[in-house]
Amino acid sequence: MTLNKNQIKYLRKMSHTQKSLFQMGKNGLTPTFMEQIDSALERRELVKFNLLQNSDESLEEAAHAVASELDAVVVQTIGSTAILFRPSSQVKYQILSQKVKAL
Repeated sequence: MTLNKNQIKYLRKMSHTQKSLFQMGKNGLTPTFMEQIDSALERRELVKFNLLQNSDESLEEAAHAVASELDAVVVQTIGSTAILFRPSSQVKYQILSQKVKAL
């Protein structure tokens, strides 16, 4: 899935008021971490996570690894925060993806 400039701008705007749901530390990309992000993406469609200082991975690598494994799109990486987007497969949770498609 690819997003155009307007869609990315809209998603960045929507993520601005959200708090980070997850933090990735020294354990890195564990299966549990991936499952939690997967379930959050299914319900919210837009997820933020932080990379803690004690992590061995870089933010860019971690964000792209999570996105490629979960079929998501990296909207933005800034500082120690990454923002991911994936349309939900359930119709009742597709509020944000409907607006993104309209752009």
